[in-house]
Amino acid sequence: MSETESSSPDPSFVGRIPWIALLPIAFFMAIAPVSPQPHLWEKLKMLSDGTLSRPLDIFDLLMHSTPLVLVVIKGFKQFRSGKEAL
Repeated sequence: MSETESSSPDPSFVGRIPWIALLPIAFFMAIAPVSPQPHLWEKLKMLSDGTLSRPLDIFDLLMHSTPLVLVVIKGFKQFRSGKEAL
């Protein structure tokens, strides 16, 4: 791979999302709503208990966890490529 190819931006969907936008979104989606407990934590507990069965609860789990999954994917891809984070 030539140097120009390795320094070009990641053309994938995840690669085009800037960290400055992704991190706050992931943080707030993970903790929203704060009271009485975050939906993500509640849905993960339901999943581990085997009570996550309503379609709305499954959608809620996906909606609140997707930004965190994108952070993990983007971080892994960036780590493997050796690029700086910000």
